[in-house]
Amino acid sequence: MSVWSGYLSLILQGAVVTVELTFMGSALALVVAFIAGLARLSRFFAVRALATAYIEFFRGTSIFVQLFWVYFVLPFAGVTLTPLQAGVLALGLNVGAYGAEVVRGAVKAIGREQTEACIALNLSRFQRMRYIILPQALPLMLPTFCNNAIELLKGTAVVSLISLTDMTFQAQVVRAQTGSTLITFATILVLYFLMALAISAVMRWLEHRMTRGLDGVRA
Repeated sequence: MSVWSGYLSLILQGAVVTVELTFMGSALALVVAFIAGLARLSRFFAVRALATAYIEFFRGTSIFVQLFWVYFVLPFAGVTLTPLQAGVLALGLNVGAYGAEVVRGAVKAIGREQTEACIALNLSRFQRMRYIILPQALPLMLPTFCNNAIELLKGTAVVSLISLTDMTFQAQVVRAQTGSTLITFATILVLYFLMALAISAVMRWLEHRMTRGLDGVRA
């Protein structure tokens, strides 16, 4: 029993790395999603084209290949990253591409009359977006952002391919040492599920807070 407690401790250490990856990757994805999503709505063709190229590239290529490029190919260009940095960058850019379309769709879903009212009040484009459009669009984004965060959590398993000691990597180590596949992978299955439940709970709380007072306001 003491042997298995040691192996469980090893898996929990990997779970801490998985949580770190999920948190930092989600933060990067959120920033990238807003930048690229709003860039897709820009008046300037070059900005829209650049954002579209980013979105289509990262949605259209494998996360495995993206991770290998970030970790193994970038050093040839003089950019060397730790496994954790490479994992965060690859996951953040990949999920951010999906989030960008969520941002664009939510902003476009706000009624045209809202923009017309802002123009009548002589608000600048920044003021319209900051004070009128985004406060109404954000609650529309949250359910899909929740899905994206959970997908990013599950996607953290790919970093085991670059020897980052996340939960999946540690589970593989435990399986190799014990020969037990069922108990080892059942353990990380439960842990992934509990983490996903935690993300869902936080997102539901945020959605409740952000929609407070908006009933009857959104078009």
